[in-house]
Amino acid sequence: MEYSYCQRMRVGVIGVGLMGQNHARILFEKDMLAGVVDIVPEVAQAVGEKHGVKWFLSYQDMLRSDVEAVVVVTPNSTHQKIASEAIKAGKHVLLEKPMTGSSAALKGLVDLAHQNKVVLAGGFTERFNPVVAFAKQGIQTGQWGELITAATRRVSSFPTRVRDVGVVMDLGVHDIDVVQHIIGAKAKSVYALGGQGKGAKYEDHANMLIDFEGGATGYIEVNWLTPMKVRKLALTCSQNFVEVDYMDQAALVCASSFKQLDSGNLYNVPLEFDVRRTALKKEEPLKRELNDFIAAIAEGRPPLVTGESAMQTLRIAEAALESMRSGKKVQLE
Repeated sequence: MEYSYCQRMRVGVIGVGLMGQNHARILFEKDMLAGVVDIVPEVAQAVGEKHGVKWFLSYQDMLRSDVEAVVVVTPNSTHQKIASEAIKAGKHVLLEKPMTGSSAALKGLVDLAHQNKVVLAGGFTERFNPVVAFAKQGIQTGQWGELITAATRRVSSFPTRVRDVGVVMDLGVHDIDVVQHIIGAKAKSVYALGGQGKGAKYEDHANMLIDFEGGATGYIEVNWLTPMKVRKLALTCSQNFVEVDYMDQAALVCASSFKQLDSGNLYNVPLEFDVRRTALKKEEPLKRELNDFIAAIAEGRPPLVTGESAMQTLRIAEAALESMRSGKKVQLE
């Protein structure tokens, strides 16, 4: 969805590495890109000149310019400082995941955003994938029956772009966010197993089991050890099994039923399967994320991913890391 009435909004991108360049591309296409920042001069200049906008080596210089909003796409260790200064300067902020990686630090940003009356949105891009909206609607309407388990698999080889967080805060937060959004209940406890390979600074594989109020369970598998990329969500419901593929933006809805059984031939159990494939309209999740951020500013409403919901995501991720260290289930308040 495009928001034509917002076309003149001026948005800057702070940090134009791989992800930041994609933010810049989309904002340029929307005629909203006002400038870019990067501490590497040749990168800042190249991206700025490519799109014909101002480029800065200091985010403070951008904050003193006429931008109305900024997208912060810098290393996690810089999130709190940059976002807080932007908020104090009266700028709306879209902060890329994991939004500091600390629920306590993020709470400070949430409170600061309320005080300064600006939008603070979370860059949990997978929430904006059309298959997530499809899954959420199916659960809300009850068309697949009661949700029992939501299981995700997000695996790939090691990404060279990651420097200061492990796989839980880099990949796992996407699925924690999606699972709690789809289940729509508060997490009660987390149990996690995982670890790191020889020479690794942070964990590179993790499996998380999350209990939610109401009885539903979330299971999340993430790693940087798999020589192929998998991004899937599976929903076990009382009437159907549903599997969605984030990359294909398609869903399989499966059901089965028994036919007349020959008790003398249990080798051939007569099962009838009904498998329906739904291919959704392909849309770039990052574009949907930026559209939502711009619309939230223009309409004076909360973004789809609020700072408060991101705080809960980080609490679950922190509990998973604690569980991995202690070997015990961690209860959430």
